Amino acid sequence: MSDSLIPRPRESSPGEGPGLVLTPRTRVHAGAGAAGVLSWLRREVGPATGLPLERGGEADAQIRLSVDPGAGLSPEGYRLVVDAEGASVIGHDAAGVFYGAQTLRQLLPADAYRAAAPAGSEWVLPAVSITDAPRFRWRGAMLDIARHFQPRREIMRFVDLMAMHKLNVLHLHLSDDQGWRVQIRRYPKLTEEGSWRAESQVGAARPPVFDGRPHGGYLTQDDVREIVAHAAERHVTVVPEIDVPGHSLAAIHAYPELGETGRVPVGTQWGIFDEVLAVTDEVLDFYRNVVDELVELFPSPFFHIGGDECPKTQWKESPSAQQRIRDEGLADEHELQNWFVRQLDRHLASRGRRTVGWDEILQGWLWAGDEEAPAPGDGRKGLSAGAVVMSWRGEVGGVAAARAGHDVIMAPTATSYLDYRQSESEEEPVKVGTLLPTEEVYLSEPVPEGLSPQEAEHVLGAQVNVWTEHIDTPRRLDYMVFPRLSAFAEKVWSAGPRDYAEFEPRLRAHLLRLDCAGVEYRPLEGPRPWQTRPGVLGRD
Repeated sequence: MSDSLIPRPRESSPGEGPGLVLTPRTRVHAGAGAAGVLSWLRREVGPATGLPLERGGEADAQIRLSVDPGAGLSPEGYRLVVDAEGASVIGHDAAGVFYGAQTLRQLLPADAYRAAAPAGSEWVLPAVSITDAPRFRWRGAMLDIARHFQPRREIMRFVDLMAMHKLNVLHLHLSDDQGWRVQIRRYPKLTEEGSWRAESQVGAARPPVFDGRPHGGYLTQDDVREIVAHAAERHVTVVPEIDVPGHSLAAIHAYPELGETGRVPVGTQWGIFDEVLAVTDEVLDFYRNVVDELVELFPSPFFHIGGDECPKTQWKESPSAQQRIRDEGLADEHELQNWFVRQLDRHLASRGRRTVGWDEILQGWLWAGDEEAPAPGDGRKGLSAGAVVMSWRGEVGGVAAARAGHDVIMAPTATSYLDYRQSESEEEPVKVGTLLPTEEVYLSEPVPEGLSPQEAEHVLGAQVNVWTEHIDTPRRLDYMVFPRLSAFAEKVWSAGPRDYAEFEPRLRAHLLRLDCAGVEYRPLEGPRPWQTRPGVLGRD
């Protein structure tokens, strides 16, 4: 299986001899810093193979894991060597060892991804020598659990599948118009009242069609701790997102004083709504308190505050918003949004966190080269030096931010939105957005053209976004995400040119692993009959 690895290793060459046969006598050993990876390997591969994989000493173990920062490897990099005598994984750090162990698992037959061993299976690691390291530091996926909630078991399963593909950032979208999904002890009504809605829009028809069925759910703080710990064992950082100052209907429903017009229902339709947060000191204190609870739950150095799709209609008519504009010497409502974002940005910086926001956080001081950008953290309107811009409306926001000296994560809709249609066939379920087949995910380039080498250094990496307006079950999540996530994983891990004709045969072999892992992916030829949604209309 060494010729079907995904993502493609940086360097790989076949070894001599038949490789290593795993038997009930196979012993495993971990050096200092690699014990956690060994526990993961035994827990996953042991039941799949039916082998005990008992611990042994360094001298007599056939599978050996170790951390060696002096081995000449890059951060998160590893070296894997398999011959008839054994298999050795050396990582620059524990993450590198983990990714080497993931590659080792891929070298086994696809049944190594099952929960129990099929009868008569043989387990052979082919002789091979691999040296590998990632191209980007940020290899992420955003999962929206606000539109349709996913419980912790499904989120942890999603983490497992990310880790299988050497992805390392799970961006959790925890609040939106249609639901608030995380417990905040200081403000219990956020989940008591804001975590469920009366019904949900079905598809994207106009006028809208509804299912008449309440939908809800949220993560308790203990759920969050479990998810974060599960992810950390797999070297995945969980980044929370609380979306402000737009997309806040659920929060305003729970605490009407947060909004400009009082109590509103939790959203049941998809789209953008005029209701936004007020810009009072009380609202800012509310969200500072929310942030303070969440940074205790999420140790990630990054915290996402949204900032996207914020209409200005209510602020134009709001006496308090207009007074804020005058008091702060702001030019207009766009600068008011920038001011609001900066208040939370500064609070996060004071808590040792880096703000991440959608590219609208640039509005009010920088956009499409319309004015000279202030240096990070220096200008009256500028964000803190550590703030990160997530470019989703094409590449222009990412280019502008990188040129201003801010770090950037690329997630443009055309190549990164996994809720978008996968073909033009009428059999595709709820076709929305532009066409995004697996090939386009694979071939698109994360680093925008035109950046200087110094500016390109600000591109931390890229991520795909899984918005769930039309993804209401785990089965549908699998269909929309895979195998496009597999293609994305190679794009952000592997350096060098990409050729889809070379990639596709490896992907077809990889689909066998997804089958064994229980992933209900979209076949490359199109949906299976039960994966369609006849009569549910989408949109362009």
